[in-house]
Amino acid sequence: MTPDGYQPLFRTSPYIELVGPLYSRGEGAALTLGLRAERKHCNMRGTVHGGVLATLADIALGYAMAFATSPPTGLVTANLSLDFAGAAREGDWLEARVDIQKQGSRLAFGNCYITRGEERIVRASAVFLVAGTLAEG
Repeated sequence: MTPDGYQPLFRTSPYIELVGPLYSRGEGAALTLGLRAERKHCNMRGTVHGGVLATLADIALGYAMAFATSPPTGLVTANLSLDFAGAAREGDWLEARVDIQKQGSRLAFGNCYITRGEERIVRASAVFLVAGTLAEG
């Protein structure tokens, strides 16, 4: 079950389908992504794998920044850095919120926090290469 206001992610790919399902609320810079942690997301210790959290942060950052412009900006991840400050387990609802620091003509910078309830469990920052406008579809 997803919290109120969340819908299936509006843009997907074979990789996102493999990792997901992902959900979204809001749009552009106010986009929030959500994920209900499933067994497939967990490591042998029963916590959500760091790679899943990195993927969630990367997608949230890229989508929020891309769709904050009109037309949407095509972005390629140049750097992604994460700090893990907590953990999540199967059944937890995770939310990724983005703070766009700067979007220039060549580079874009943003930060993301992934929360479990009220607790921030991941802090991420990314640099993206601006690669024109995003292809629709």
